[in-house]
Amino acid sequence: DLRVSTREPIRKPRKREDRPPKDRPNPVRLNPPPPSQRHLLAVDMGLRTGLAIYGPDGRLVSYRSKHFAKISELRRGIGTILRDTPPLAWIWLEGGGDIATVWEKQAVHRGIDFRQLQAHDWRPTLMLPRQQRNGEIAKREADGLARRVIEWSGIGRPKGDLRHDTAEAILIGLHGAISVGLLQDLPPI
Repeated sequence: DLRVSTREPIRKPRKREDRPPKDRPNPVRLNPPPPSQRHLLAVDMGLRTGLAIYGPDGRLVSYRSKHFAKISELRRGIGTILRDTPPLAWIWLEGGGDIATVWEKQAVHRGIDFRQLQAHDWRPTLMLPRQQRNGEIAKREADGLARRVIEWSGIGRPKGDLRHDTAEAILIGLHGAISVGLLQDLPPI
């Protein structure tokens, strides 16, 4: 007695590497913001992260400091930070390591030009040699210079102390704005 089974054969679930590649293009890359809407995000990376956004006219639009309790929280927070920003053309980040790689991957995924640098890359553009003799002096000078950028940009002054990570993010962004052509020269600050 031969019986024919009407049941479907059991299929094993596909493993991730067995799945066909996604052929969908990244929608962000297809529709980059027009030049009149492109912003630059500057990041002084760490558990206490300084953030500064420059607008299409090369002026500082906003600045803040965000504290993350641990590295895993920082990794998760990067996507939220990027979703909350205006249309970005550039991310300039000071720092390195695994977290910088997370920022870079998020930027690539969104079609944003990513630049990674260190303090010795941007400080000579904005500070005299005597202002950068050591880290303590450079951070103090960064505070004064960042406050002048805030004033020149015509946005609200900090209510209290300006954290050094935020001050440095402001200056990283100013260096970036000059480098990408949002500003032709250093403003009169």
